Amino acid sequence: MAESLPGRRAVVEELARLQRDDSPRLLAVLARRFGDLDLAEDVAQDAYEAALATWPRTGIPDSPLAWLLTTARRKALDRLRRDAAQTRRLAELAVEEDRRPGPTPLSEIPDDRLELFFTCCHPTLRPEEQVALILRFLGGLTTVEVAAAFLVSVPTMQARLTRAKKRIRITRIPVAVPPPDLVAERLPAVLHAIYSIYTEGYATTGAEVHIRTELTGEAIRLARTVRALVPADPEVSGLVALLVLTEARAPARVDGEGLPVSLEDQDRTRWRSDLLAEGIVLAEQAAHQAGESAALGPFVIQASIAAVHAEATRFDLTDWAQIAALYDLLDLVAPSPIVRLNRAVAIGRRDGFEAGLRELDRLAATPELARHHPFHAARAVTLEELGRPADAALAWRTAAECTDSPVERAYISKRLREHGRDDVADSAP
Repeated sequence: MAESLPGRRAVVEELARLQRDDSPRLLAVLARRFGDLDLAEDVAQDAYEAALATWPRTGIPDSPLAWLLTTARRKALDRLRRDAAQTRRLAELAVEEDRRPGPTPLSEIPDDRLELFFTCCHPTLRPEEQVALILRFLGGLTTVEVAAAFLVSVPTMQARLTRAKKRIRITRIPVAVPPPDLVAERLPAVLHAIYSIYTEGYATTGAEVHIRTELTGEAIRLARTVRALVPADPEVSGLVALLVLTEARAPARVDGEGLPVSLEDQDRTRWRSDLLAEGIVLAEQAAHQAGESAALGPFVIQASIAAVHAEATRFDLTDWAQIAALYDLLDLVAPSPIVRLNRAVAIGRRDGFEAGLRELDRLAATPELARHHPFHAARAVTLEELGRPADAALAWRTAAECTDSPVERAYISKRLREHGRDDVADSAP
């Protein structure tokens, strides 16, 4: 009956949900089927547009993802048939059976995301292309968010994605999990991409909310999936442990206004005990696996750091000596400006804030940190602890200028007000 049909707004909302939650899965199935990421992306968009035109008249189907998949497959076949150069390829794909009537049952839709993960991490692709592709097409991030994660401009990221997709198409990289002897070769890029997805969800770069649970949840799910594939790898166990332990703190990381709450001020009774217990066990397993294989990697060390934080029932009981020592080790295994920033903070907590400020000031000339707002925020907190409010306010204002996140700017404004400074953070360019 007409009155039971959804309005256009309901259809738009449902399609937005599908794009947010299921677009990576849809793309993965199409990419595996047709071996062309560009084609998969184009026909998926065609399917969304067809749904927008059809569903207000026919109703939202019982299995909307299955409807989209069937429609996208048919549109892909039509495109291939129209291109004479693709005739042979169409025969090779042997996809004619997809012309069967009716939508694909939801139970028959495979989850090919893991295959696409490893495809995106093929050694033919450059490391920065590998992670960018995974973030964009499997993590569900927009090009703007991927650019922010890499600290590059949007046009630069668009060009990088275009080159990577072209390389996949020209070299005909297969969409498949590689043989066991090649899994280890591509695994670091996969793990780094999953970690980047979680990081974007943990503290969003441009959204109106501080935490994007759809991204953090997806990253944890993907990390667990990879661990099921390679359960004995210490870095995989370490990544799952790190994400789970970090996620355990999520209920206490945002206040009633939606603003961030620092680790020092979090109500630890709100931390999720189930995830804490799981993460500590996983961190121990990762360390044991690393010891047996003599392969100590960055995620194993970071999981150990997260476990030390998790075991402290109060902030003032944190074992900063152990954390600083672990950051020393991490700086040897996987040196980076971010590692040195976190190490400087740990030293400040262990040896005093003057020592911490000296370490931070040594990093001030590091190009990667010049526009990295957590660096300036760390200096601001350290200067507050040292009783230098004017210098702290200047550091907070610099931090505000280095972030596009409205939530982070609101948080900085709040800190400035609390310390009797003018509220200028909201006006930062």
